[in-house]
Amino acid sequence: MTPEEILSCPAKILSPRDREQYFEHGYVGAPAMVSGEWLERLQTCAQRYVDESRNVDETDKRFDLEPDHTAEEPRIRRLNSPVDVDDLFWEFASTGPFVDVAEDLLGPNIKFHHSKLNYKWSGGGEEVKWHQDIQFWPHTNYDVLTVGVYLDDVASDMAPMGVIPGSHQGPLYDLYDHDNEWTGHIRNEDVPGIDAETARYIAGPAGTITVHNCRSIHGSPPNWSDRPRPLLLCAYSAGDALPITDLVARGQYGDEVVRGSRSRWARFDPRPVLMPPDWNRIGHKSIFQHQQAKQTQAM
Repeated sequence: MTPEEILSCPAKILSPRDREQYFEHGYVGAPAMVSGEWLERLQTCAQRYVDESRNVDETDKRFDLEPDHTAEEPRIRRLNSPVDVDDLFWEFASTGPFVDVAEDLLGPNIKFHHSKLNYKWSGGGEEVKWHQDIQFWPHTNYDVLTVGVYLDDVASDMAPMGVIPGSHQGPLYDLYDHDNEWTGHIRNEDVPGIDAETARYIAGPAGTITVHNCRSIHGSPPNWSDRPRPLLLCAYSAGDALPITDLVARGQYGDEVVRGSRSRWARFDPRPVLMPPDWNRIGHKSIFQHQQAKQTQAM
């Protein structure tokens, strides 16, 4: 569906201004949209996995840990695929307000792609360098987006996610370095051309929703505040956007229809998409592991 066709459909949850901003700028932030019981349940569940991480010594299938993580002072970068870890996260991802947001921006047929819970720990929780998402998990078209919700209040000093307005209409960037190694971020020499100074950083109270298109350039600085910044993220696609790689085949719910029906026809965008490495051959890692690994090697 075209943006005009989508905007002509009645909204489920977003305001007309929010929907228009998404199509024009490639992102939107909606303060305190998740509240009440949903927010309380998500907060409790997220904290439970912080406590469970105290029994984990190193990064594993569930937890992506910072190098100085300890039982006494846990430092989690990410809970991987939370929908596969806990039924509550899947309940939220498949029936909660995220699906309404996705329908408001993608149309009536929606598929779930994947999820992650980025904790962005306090006292230097690692930066996420500028990047676009679709090169990690390419689809046949670009009607793919990620919806996030801050589980705690996020102020401007807590490294909120920043998005460069309009970048979804620009080029896709190469996320390999000059040695053909995947880095997961835009090359340093390309950064001056992305208008990073125009980035808008989405902060807000607990329950604030963030949305960004799969082509939008986004990132976040280190979190030097004294509080973690947990952000639950779920990616969704339009029904006629088919994944090109089998990344979600590892998950229990990858490519599952959560609204409407499964499309019988795939739609192909004529614009090319960069292909990621063969994750089955090299092993899939989080964006933190890829970005920080290359940084460490350079030091």
